Amino acid sequence: MEEKGLIFNIQKFSINDGPGIRTTVFFKGCPLQCKWCSNLESQNRFSRQTVEMKDSAFCGRLYTVEEVMQVVRQDKPFYEHSGGGMTLSGGDVLQQAEFAAHLADAAHEEGIHVAAETEGYTSSERFCTFLSHIDLLLYDFKHADREIHVQGTGVYNDVIVQNLRLAVSSGKEVIARIPVIPRFNASLSAAELMAKTLTDIGVSEVHLLPFHQMGESKYEKLGVAYEMKGVPQLHPEELEKYREKFLHYGLNCSFR
Repeated sequence: MEEKGLIFNIQKFSINDGPGIRTTVFFKGCPLQCKWCSNLESQNRFSRQTVEMKDSAFCGRLYTVEEVMQVVRQDKPFYEHSGGGMTLSGGDVLQQAEFAAHLADAAHEEGIHVAAETEGYTSSERFCTFLSHIDLLLYDFKHADREIHVQGTGVYNDVIVQNLRLAVSSGKEVIARIPVIPRFNASLSAAELMAKTLTDIGVSEVHLLPFHQMGESKYEKLGVAYEMKGVPQLHPEELEKYREKFLHYGLNCSFR
């Protein structure tokens, strides 16, 4: 049987998931339990619940590589004009690393640039194997303090930091992406620690993603308590001093 991947969304005309105009493929599955997650339906802990909902937007749908490519190649002229391409996201793409690698190879055969967004929570062997199939790594970096990291995400960041080091040392183009979350990592001291850590690792570019409430309705549909309910959204103009921490360390830092 041809290998298939479990996908819960394919979003065209994405402009914040890598350079240019892109098609973002959202993979089902994520081992983290981030309290602010806007793609709650992708988390492993809710896999049984989402299947029972029988709604493809929550439980996902099985695709072959060619079925995904049929959607992706529709916008190839836009990729060529804008310097865009395909982005593999999630959830976490590394939960289905083999299928994702085959999909990336298929895109490359058609001259399509491939980016992947991940938090890197997997074995170093699997991570490095997958890394060889993509052009750009968008690396989610949520906190540099391991104890605070586990409180907000359910996992320690040791493996995440280790794999980020491997990615940078490999010479692959890497952009660190930081979701700026109130009560978790939105303080200036957290920014300082992350900026120092990323600089020490050798990262040169950082994208800040201010907290938003766009995923709140999914918690209601899944019957899950939303710990960030009522927390105000953040906007770039409120975070300029936060950004300055990264600029101080010589990092190319911008908002997305």
